[in-house]
Amino acid sequence: MLIELLWALPFVTLLGCIAILPLAQKHWWEKNFVFLSCGLGLIVVLHYLFQLRNPSPLLHTAHEYFSFISLIGSLFVVSGGIHIRVKGEATPLANTLFLMVGAVLANVLGTTGASMVLIRPWLRMNKYRLTAFHVVFFIFIVSNVGGGLTPIGDPPLFLGYLKGVPFFWVMNAIWPIWLLALGILLAVFFVFDAVNFARAPRDVQAKETGRGEEWKFEGGQNVFFLLMILGSVFVNHPVFLRETIMLAAAALSYKMTSKQIHESNDFSFGPIKEVGFLFVGIFATMIPALEWLERYADQLGIHSPGQFYWGSGILSSVLDNAPTYLNFLSAALGIFAAEGGAAVHGTAGHEVAYLLAQHPIYIEAISVASVFFGAMTYIGNGPNFLVKSMADQAKVKTPSFFAYVLNFSLPILLPILAVIGWIFFRG
Repeated sequence: MLIELLWALPFVTLLGCIAILPLAQKHWWEKNFVFLSCGLGLIVVLHYLFQLRNPSPLLHTAHEYFSFISLIGSLFVVSGGIHIRVKGEATPLANTLFLMVGAVLANVLGTTGASMVLIRPWLRMNKYRLTAFHVVFFIFIVSNVGGGLTPIGDPPLFLGYLKGVPFFWVMNAIWPIWLLALGILLAVFFVFDAVNFARAPRDVQAKETGRGEEWKFEGGQNVFFLLMILGSVFVNHPVFLRETIMLAAAALSYKMTSKQIHESNDFSFGPIKEVGFLFVGIFATMIPALEWLERYADQLGIHSPGQFYWGSGILSSVLDNAPTYLNFLSAALGIFAAEGGAAVHGTAGHEVAYLLAQHPIYIEAISVASVFFGAMTYIGNGPNFLVKSMADQAKVKTPSFFAYVLNFSLPILLPILAVIGWIFFRG
């Protein structure tokens, strides 16, 4: 058990490097992160190929990574062709309403799509008084918590849909939790932003409330390509057709978008390159950690809804939240295997249907935690690091990995998530 866990060290090492090196050795990190990420991933790949002689997990993970980067990359390219020229009234109330709309859109466009479309106008709106908390709360609300109502919203919920969770079950079961979490986050943001606005020089306040730019939407043809990508999410056969549609939409979008729009968005492939190479290492190195969890979940003493909430939440903070969702869903099904008898030993859809009928709170706990806790770190959910990279490219001072966790996630987000857990999942 412990020897198997040792093979999670490359994953832990990579997480440590992502957390420390950009701050301690910034220039070295910028030059060598590709080699470090791929090198640590290669250690695990060679272990599975030549020591275990078991390439199946590698092939499965490679397919997941290809699907992941196809979705992230295509949405990045297509959204880069959409330019929203904002009116610029970045008052606390206007900002709060913007984030609220972004949270709703995240359930239609997905957290990735909503983040990529809205992050650029968000940065432009607040350019006269932009601080780290503007980026962080955007990640909290638009890139994570906002997408908690539909399977389109966040990858873990889509995986649940594929496993047999009805499309509208999530919305019917989760909406009070989603509304409470979103309401608290928006209220906290409003207080932060009001203080920031009050401290701004009077000439900056005048700019925020008196600019006369009109809202203008450019690159309308990319809405079609965006819908094309979102529609392809539901295509499962034949293999790779979904990804082919996504990449085709991205290629057509890039070709048909004017150079002027790309320049207005400061568009470049730098952010998606960084995310792509880092997640190569993350996907590869997390294989042993996830297999260990799946193999020994029943020995960890996790049985109550609250334990499932905190267990899946904590791991979603440092692992990709989609495979974490699947592992805890499997653990929940395993707990009630004897109770369900033949029903639980049928197809995956029948197993999930039994759990939904008899013990729905377990799927509620896993769903909420996987989505909400994905905001605890930059690597908890795919859009997080992409938003950070785009903000860095725009010369916005974003917090480092540790600063994000210590200054924002732990003191602000974690207490809110604790309240959610105490109210809904303490039984």
